[in-house]
Amino acid sequence: MGLSRFGRATRVLVVDDNADTRLTLQLLLEAEGYRVETAANGRQALAVQRERPSQILITDLFMPEADGLEILQRWRVEYPEMPVIVISGGGSRQGMKTDHLTVARELGARTLRKPFSGEELLEALRSA
Repeated sequence: MGLSRFGRATRVLVVDDNADTRLTLQLLLEAEGYRVETAANGRQALAVQRERPSQILITDLFMPEADGLEILQRWRVEYPEMPVIVISGGGSRQGMKTDHLTVARELGARTLRKPFSGEELLEALRSA
């Protein structure tokens, strides 16, 4: 169950530019008792977080208007204690050698490579 240590539903912010992915994750998490906010990009994510704070961030890596690494770096400054889970179907941008999932782990995020199971995501949330 998605309860915080205070017995209330944990709020999770899901950031992904793909509307189907956002909805799928939202439905999965709400079925497990989490309260879910969503955003389509990094800019929206910051606005949502400031207006309706969440306790955990789940973000895709590659998106327009601030990708997942930009979000993660910004989160580390503004919300340093907040757990972050970075998800991605690919670890690097086309033509680049850097594995961005590795960079996200080095910045303190948990990472999941798409496709992942609902249970893998829930386990990552439980251990966040």
